[in-house]
This record gives sequence, C-alpha cells and structure tokens, in this order.
Amino acid sequence: MPSYSFTLNGKRVTVEAPADMPLLWVLRDLLNVTGPKYGCGVGACRACTSHLDGDEIQPCVVPVADCAGRKVTTIEGLADGDKLHPVQQAWLDCDVAQCGFCQPGQIMATAALLKKTPRPTDADIDRIENVCRCGTYSRIREAIKKAAADG
Repeated sequence: MPSYSFTLNGKRVTVEAPADMPLLWVLRDLLNVTGPKYGCGVGACRACTSHLDGDEIQPCVVPVADCAGRKVTTIEGLADGDKLHPVQQAWLDCDVAQCGFCQPGQIMATAALLKKTPRPTDADIDRIENVCRCGTYSRIREAIKKAAADG
C-alpha cells in the first residue's frame, strides 16, 4: 500500500492508503480528525470543507494522493493555539450553531472567503454554497460580517 506524507494542522503526518481514497476518510478513519463531517460524499453539501494549501476544498472528493507534500487544514487547525480564529469567535458571538453539524464546514468556507475577500459583499457571501439543514443562514451572514469587521 502506498504511503502519503502531508502537513495536517501544522504537524507532519504519514498515512498508508490507496491513492484514490478520499481525504475525508483518511482524516476521519485513519487520523481520527472528526471536525470535517461526512454529509453527501460528492462535494455538494460541503459539511467537510477544509483547506488545502490555504484554498477551500471538499475532502470527500479529493484523493489523498493529491495531498502529498501539501498543507491540509481542518477546523481543528484553524485556531492559533488557545486564540480562536476571528470566524470562530464571530460564530460564538452571534450564536450561529443550532445542531452544529455543518458548522465546521461553514466556518472553513468563511475563513477561505475572508482570506481572499476581507470585506465581502452580500453577493460574495451568497456564493458560499454550504448547506445548513437548520436554516441558520441569517446568523451565518451576521457572523461573516462580524468576522470581516473584527478580522
């Protein structure tokens, strides 16, 4: 079985896995990283949203072989030690989460958006396609605007 090394949340890891195994399964089943959630398995719901070299990805559709030598960040690696990322803090301040299942993906998508667009418009925010079954979209929008203002 081939092995793949990459940086996960700031730490170098090596895993043995088939080249086409989705990164989500490597994270959850082999590395016990459970922040990215399995929702659909086809990249549509975006509950698993994480970052690869700083860009938003859906690890349910990214093969582990594509991550070799690269930097993977999940919700577990977003904070700076004990200091929450501004998006995480905004989520708490705005009481966004209801059931919480989609929130890691929502937060990671927002962090990627704010990295590229520090002052997003409503149209920019509307391009985030993460699905929230509880429908907390108004609080998500409020938190995105707060994180942009505080960031």
